[in-house]
Amino acid sequence: MYVWARLLKTAVTARRRGIYRMGNESRLSFRCLPTDIDTNMHLNNARYMMLADLGRIDIFLRAGLIGLARRNSWAPMMGGLQSVFVREIRLWRQFDVVSTVETWEGTQVIGRHEFILDNGVTAALVLTTAGVYDARNRRFLEIDEVIAALGSEAKARAPNEAERIFMQSHDGLRSLAKKG
Repeated sequence: MYVWARLLKTAVTARRRGIYRMGNESRLSFRCLPTDIDTNMHLNNARYMMLADLGRIDIFLRAGLIGLARRNSWAPMMGGLQSVFVREIRLWRQFDVVSTVETWEGTQVIGRHEFILDNGVTAALVLTTAGVYDARNRRFLEIDEVIAALGSEAKARAPNEAERIFMQSHDGLRSLAKKG
């Protein structure tokens, strides 16, 4: 079950967090609720992905991408993700989800979502790859086009080694999935 109340709160409070500019971060605070846990009494692995979605949505709203996408028949779309869980988030524990746009190359943008416990320790890390699909022209947009349409002059940095490995792994797995 998607947590609609958290989505609504993120949308309603986005303006209060200010405009998102490349290099900034989205920081959303949560508490692990009974609806978030699995039988081990900690945050369910699928809930991490939903909360990372909220971090991305916060960035999209604050950067102006949602409005731009609606006007142009664009659709931000996830390509894939990789996650690592290093510490559990137990029931009732407070934590933040810190989301950033790390870099982009061609039609792929790399996002990062770090789950940070209330004591400052990282509990999980999620890397994502995504793109923006132009429904009118039936193609994925170059991310530089999207950045320019947002009125930004931000430039991508070269992907670091971890990001390059992630992108290559994603491309390889995607190729395998398309064969099936």
